[in-house]
Amino acid sequence: MGRRRSDAITLRDVARLAGVSIATASKAINNRDEVAAATRARVLRAAAELSFRPNVLAQGLVAGRTRAIGLLTDELDGRFAIPILLGAENALSHQEMSVLLCDTRGDAIRRNHYIRTLLARQVDGFIIVGDSNDVHLSLTADIPVPVVYVYCRSTNPADLCLVSDDEGGALLAVEHLIALRRKHIAHITGPQSWRAARDRAAATCAVLHDHGLMLAGGQPLHGEWSQHWGRHATRLLMATTPEVDAIFCGNDQIASGAAQALADLGRRVPDDVAIVGYDNWEIFAADSKPPLTTVDLNLQQVGETAVRHLLAALDGTPASGVFRQPCRLVIRESTA
Repeated sequence: MGRRRSDAITLRDVARLAGVSIATASKAINNRDEVAAATRARVLRAAAELSFRPNVLAQGLVAGRTRAIGLLTDELDGRFAIPILLGAENALSHQEMSVLLCDTRGDAIRRNHYIRTLLARQVDGFIIVGDSNDVHLSLTADIPVPVVYVYCRSTNPADLCLVSDDEGGALLAVEHLIALRRKHIAHITGPQSWRAARDRAAATCAVLHDHGLMLAGGQPLHGEWSQHWGRHATRLLMATTPEVDAIFCGNDQIASGAAQALADLGRRVPDDVAIVGYDNWEIFAADSKPPLTTVDLNLQQVGETAVRHLLAALDGTPASGVFRQPCRLVIRESTA
């Protein structure tokens, strides 16, 4: 018969079996320096024999930590925040820690409320998630625990920020199209007010220039991050620049719309026109006809990296500055 909850193995049981005091058993299990190696080994053997599991919450309280972090996001649909959360959660689970997610919905009052609430719960640190790789107001002065900014750049240069390498992602996309011997490459992307759109567009033009090529159509086509814009811009592009043989799109929604427009115009993808998207958003990239070659932001890895930096800060070795997370190219039928 298994032990009842009230009969659960306690630290007292471990100490009794090891022949030491409860205080010594606690120090041995928590790897404190003041315990002799032989004594620690005896305590750990007793703990293993009894299948003793330490109370993680109690350990955290002793160490002055709650083993929880807060994740604040301004993003409404979770497109970027959820993969980052999953990566952070994966990294935290290895440390027997947890994450508390709060959606501020872009509202400063709501954000301040969540900061106060999470601090009242004594979280060990914060991850602040942006939605555009752009500048985010620094909140560090109001938060007395370590903070890492993800997919955004803090206004305070002393903060640690992890951003997606948009220039590097554009390089991967355009170099891939050039390797396929495409000579007339156009770029359809999102609003020029977005830093991500500007950085990708600038990198696209720079890579083409390095290869002795000009951007088809003469300039990037800026509009909404939507399928509708992808369809409209592609029809406009093909009417004015019919020699286009490749389109690099600023996100997968635009790319999906571009593929639809080309099909309506009787242009084959990738035979006549190759398409590369951005974000590797499965609902658009994998389900598009044909499935889209696209740039993956590696957002889960960004979340894991954020946790590593946060834990390092908690251990007394904080970092600062802007770190760029490399992207990767996912090749599918739209360029195959």
